[in-house]
Amino acid sequence: MGKHPVQMRAVVYSLSPFQQKVMPGLWKDFTGKIHHKVSENWLSATLLLAPLVATYTYVQQYQEKEKLEHRY
Repeated sequence: MGKHPVQMRAVVYSLSPFQQKVMPGLWKDFTGKIHHKVSENWLSATLLLAPLVATYTYVQQYQEKEKLEHRY
């Protein structure tokens, strides 16, 4: 019962350079999918986006105030 070398074959997956539809379903009706997800989960979307928008607005106002601070 000795060890016998076994040849292994490698499997290589790749996309053909001539393949035009790599992910065709991803961008199909993209706005409809986003609208559906947001309308189903509007509360979660609001709780996610509200702090982001508030932080962005605060930073923009703070930077503008800082730019104009030297005038007074």
